[in-house]
Amino acid sequence: MRKAVALQYDAAEHAAPEVVASGRGPIADKIIELAKAHGVHIKEDPDLVEVLSRLQVGDAIPPELYAVVAEILAFVYRVNAKRRPHDGPPHAPPRPITRERG
Repeated sequence: MRKAVALQYDAAEHAAPEVVASGRGPIADKIIELAKAHGVHIKEDPDLVEVLSRLQVGDAIPPELYAVVAEILAFVYRVNAKRRPHDGPPHAPPRPITRERG
């Protein structure tokens, strides 16, 4: 069954990224659909989504996932920097979504 987890990170507000949405089956499909509709980067990683799907919405990711999630966020920041016009202010990065294929 398909799973999806959405993370959000605001360094000014929280010490670590937090789960903002999580679901399986039709709920996962809706999370992914909404992410695509809003230009949110989607990263497929079955192992990571399995661990993240055990967390509750509002939970911060555990310290043992910091390095993995930091790599994903760094990738998202780089992609956004390439898309952003160089004459405007930086925009907040979209929340990455992690999902497993199914």
